[in-house]
Amino acid sequence: MTGYALANVLHVLAVVIWVGGMFFAWAILRPAANAELDDAARLRLWPAVLGRFFPWVWASIAVVLVTGFYLIFGVLGGMGGVHPSVHTMLLLGIIMMLIFAHIFFAPYRRLKQAAEAGDVAEGLRRIGQIRLFVAINTVLGLVTVAVGSGGRLPL
Repeated sequence: MTGYALANVLHVLAVVIWVGGMFFAWAILRPAANAELDDAARLRLWPAVLGRFFPWVWASIAVVLVTGFYLIFGVLGGMGGVHPSVHTMLLLGIIMMLIFAHIFFAPYRRLKQAAEAGDVAEGLRRIGQIRLFVAINTVLGLVTVAVGSGGRLPL
């Protein structure tokens, strides 16, 4: 497998893990948890779920950055030589990474504190904040995938 092929495969797999995980959490797990669990159980569930998912997101971000910049600068000749869709993917990806960093260092940290203290009201407020940012990031991620997979197609 060439360096280009390996980087491309790893890049796509990292995006699938991150965006797919967000979609699952937001569109599938959250509604099921809201329908089936009481507030205290949801306060226990979400820190546990996110605590398992977020290391995968950090790893995905690292892989996306390394492989993306390798592809841009090592294979495609730099930003001046890439299709405009690559510029769009890079911009959207950076926005997504910043949103994730905010989630991780602000509402998620406060969610864990609320869960440890048994503060259900505060925990649910933080879950709501995380839900909003995950919804935004999921949409951005799906748009990024669409741009990446169809960026060279005539629209």
